[in-house]
Order: sequence, then C-alpha cells, then structure tokens
Amino acid sequence: MSSLLSLLLGPPGLQRARTAMVLLALGVYVAFAVMQHVEVMFGLVDGAASWRLTAFTLSGALLLYVVVRSGLNLKLGLEPSLSIPGMLFAMVAVSWSYAITGPARGAIINIMMLILMYGTFVLSARQARLLAWAGLGMLGSVIVWKALSDPGHYDPRVEAIHFLSAVLVMGGAGVIAHRVGQLRRTLQRQSDELAEALERLRALATRDVLTGLLNRRAMLEALAQAASQAQRTGRPLAIGLIDLDHFKRVNDTLGHGMGDRVLLMFAQLAQAEWRAPDTLARWGGEEFLVALPDTELSEAARCLERLRPRLASAAIEGAPADLRITFSAGLTLCESEADVLPAIERADLAMYRAKAAGRNRTALEALLPIV
Repeated sequence: MSSLLSLLLGPPGLQRARTAMVLLALGVYVAFAVMQHVEVMFGLVDGAASWRLTAFTLSGALLLYVVVRSGLNLKLGLEPSLSIPGMLFAMVAVSWSYAITGPARGAIINIMMLILMYGTFVLSARQARLLAWAGLGMLGSVIVWKALSDPGHYDPRVEAIHFLSAVLVMGGAGVIAHRVGQLRRTLQRQSDELAEALERLRALATRDVLTGLLNRRAMLEALAQAASQAQRTGRPLAIGLIDLDHFKRVNDTLGHGMGDRVLLMFAQLAQAEWRAPDTLARWGGEEFLVALPDTELSEAARCLERLRPRLASAAIEGAPADLRITFSAGLTLCESEADVLPAIERADLAMYRAKAAGRNRTALEALLPIV
C-alpha cells in the first residue's frame, strides 16, 4: 500500500500534499462524469455532448496531475499548487456543463461555490474577488446565451432566477473567500512577527548583548560539538582563554562607556583576524574564549600573536592617543567532549602564567610563555 502511495503521490513532503489535492480533484471530476452520464441514461443530457465534456474535464485534470506529480509545477514560476489555473479550468468545465445539462442544471450553480472554497486557503483577498467575478462572468454568459438562443429549453424566466442565484452564490462565496484571505494574511503576519520574536529571544539566549559574540552557555555547546568532531577525526582542537590587560584601569579612569568600546573593538578585530571555523565567545567581563579547530598549539599561538599589533594600533573613538590595549592568553588542546571543562581550566592556568610573566603575552599549557 505504501509503495502504491509513493508511486501516485511521490515522496513525503509538501509536494506530496499538493499532488494529493490534485489527485482528489481528479477523483471529483470522475464522480462528476459518472453523475453526468447517469443524466444521459435518464434522457436529460445529450450523450455526445456529455462525452465531449467528459473528455475535456478528465484530460485536463489528468494533465494537471502529471504536471504536479512530475514536479514541473515548481519550474513554471506560478503558485506551486497551481490553484488558480485549476480553478479557472474547473469554472470553464462547470459553465460548459450548465450549457448541456437539462432540467437539473440549477444544481450546477452550487458547484461554482465549491470551486471558490477549494482555493480559500491559498488565494489572496484580491485573487478571491477576481476569481469570483470570473466564475460569475462565465456562468452568467452561458445563462444569457442559452436563454436567448434556446428559449424553448432554457426558459428566460427560469434562467433569470438561475442568474440571480448565481449572483448570490458567487457573491457570498467571494465574500467568504475574501474574508478568509484577509484572515490568512493576518495570521501570516502574526506568524512572521512571532518568528522574529523567537529569533530575537534565541539571539538573547546565545549572544552577548554588547559584542554579539556567543555567550558562555552557547560557547560550551559549540565546544562540545567541536571537541566531539575533533575526537572522531583525530584532528587537534586548540582552546584559548584571553584576558585584556589592565581593563579595570580603563573602566576606572575613562569610564564604562570607553570600556564597552574597547571590548567591542577587540571582538571585531579578533573575528576579522581568524578563520570562519574559529569560534570566539565573551567568557565574562574582559575575558574571551576562542576555539580553533584543526589547529596545533604552535599554530594557535601564531594566530594570537598576529592579533597583538592590530590591537595595539587600533584607534578607539574618544580614547587618549596613548591608550594601548594588550592581552594575556593561555592555550591548550582539547582532546574530547569530556575534556572541555578541564581544557578550559588548563587554558585559564596558562593565562595566569602569562600574566605572572609580565602580561601582553601568550602561554602554552606546560610550556614557557611566548613573549
């Protein structure tokens, strides 16, 4: 059964849902054709005219199914469900059916309403109005034409009532479709606003507000993933803990606004210096944590040292000309996901060795500081 569904509808997903709707419409056309030929058996509809309409509706519906099932609908530049072409085709078929149906033709008017309801949840309010006018125009033209050309079988008085019924039915269906379209737009706007709010909340939960870098919690998650990958691939993962030297002095003498500008400037320079796979986070206060995948300790030390001259020469708006920002850093390797927290502790110890050795330098785990 599942293999048959896959054959008819394709693989699971949105395209399968579209194919299912088109196949359902094809089934409706088949049922409509059967009902019409029952009327032929009762002598209410001409057999030849009924077969011509059946050939038109079934071939058109089958073609629409083939287009959607093959995926060609995604390449046409139209709405992927092809609702509007399908609805216009159905309106032509219904108007044609009215032209050949005998005394039972009044029931055909209600089918126009069903056609509009079919596209209620995909049409815009404007499209719903236009399609309602199109359906009324098609059916109204047939009613007027038959009343004038064949008044013996299409009594103008009856056709006038049918026309008024069509106006009421199509007008009511158009209003409903219009209102649903407005509601759908409102819901879509609210959904977009909710998505934006969730994205802002996600950013607040994972990003440092000042620098835009990952915060501590998000960095721990990123480190766990990077360490797991390093363990699988056997490639080194370097971790560095960086502390801006004498940052408290900047805050105390130049103010916290200047301190914020220094932190932001460091974050921007560091991100510009390092590679895309490298991850930098604000660890707390003036401390930053960096993860450097596929990087040995010696190479990681060179990455940090390239940043020093850029940081020292960077101009900070409103800062004294003699203000120079330096940092002390400790580097270590992380061997596995279980080693993340111990590795951070080792990097922290190495950073304090760098500070004890005179600051403005990088120390490697269990090695002498690099001046």
